[in-house]
Amino acid sequence: MAPPLPNSPARSTLMPKAYSYLLRYPSASLLFVQLLGIVLYPFMERLSEGRAIVGAFGIVVLAMSLRMVRSSPNIQWIAFTQAACILALTVAVEFESNTALSILLAALESSFYFYAAGGLIAYMMEDQRASTDELFAVGATFTLLAWAFAHAFSVCQLLSPGSFGAQINPEAPRTWMELLYLSFTVLSGVGLSDITPLRPFARALVMLEQFAGVMYIGLVVTRMISLTIRPRAG
Repeated sequence: MAPPLPNSPARSTLMPKAYSYLLRYPSASLLFVQLLGIVLYPFMERLSEGRAIVGAFGIVVLAMSLRMVRSSPNIQWIAFTQAACILALTVAVEFESNTALSILLAALESSFYFYAAGGLIAYMMEDQRASTDELFAVGATFTLLAWAFAHAFSVCQLLSPGSFGAQINPEAPRTWMELLYLSFTVLSGVGLSDITPLRPFARALVMLEQFAGVMYIGLVVTRMISLTIRPRAG
C-alpha cells in the first residue's frame, strides 16, 4: 500500500487526533509541555532575551498546571491566588531586576509546583483504579516536584550566594538549567550531577529532595503499578 500523500486525509487527521488526545488526557499534555521545556531551555538560555522567554514558557506551564489542579480534589482558590501572584511578579521582574522580587517569585513558584504536585498525588490516590490519565500523572507529578525543588534551589542561591558549586565556573551563580538538572538527578536517585551543594541550607534542601524522591517512587509509583497489574492478575 502506498504511503499517504502530504495532503491526504490520513495525514491531515494526524494532528487533530494528537491534539484531541492531549485534551482528553490533561496529565499527558502537562507532561509533554514539561519535557518539551527540558529540551528547549538550553536554547532559550543562549538568547539575549532568554530570561523573558523562560518566563513566558513558565507561564504556559503554570496554565497547564492550573488545569490539573482543577481536576484534583485540592482547594482551587489557593492555586489560583498563587498563579495570579506569580504572573504579576514575572512581569514586574522583567521590568525591574530586583533581588527581593526574584526571591519572592522563585519562592511562590516553588510553592505552587509543590501544591500542584500534591494535587496530582491526591488525584492518583482517590480511587482504586489506574486510568490512562493517572498513569501520565505519575510522570507529570515527577516533573512538577523537580521544578518545585529547582525553584527552591533558586531561592537558596539568591539568599546565600555560593550555595552551589560546579566543576565549570565554580564561583558563578548556577543557571536555571543547572539547578533543574541537579533537581532531576537528586529526585531520581541517580546522583550523577556535577553541581554540588556547598552551604548547609543547600545540603538540607538536597536531602529533603532525596527523601521525597524515595518516598514518591516507593509509595505512589509502586501503588500505581500494583493497580495496573491487579486486573490482569484477577
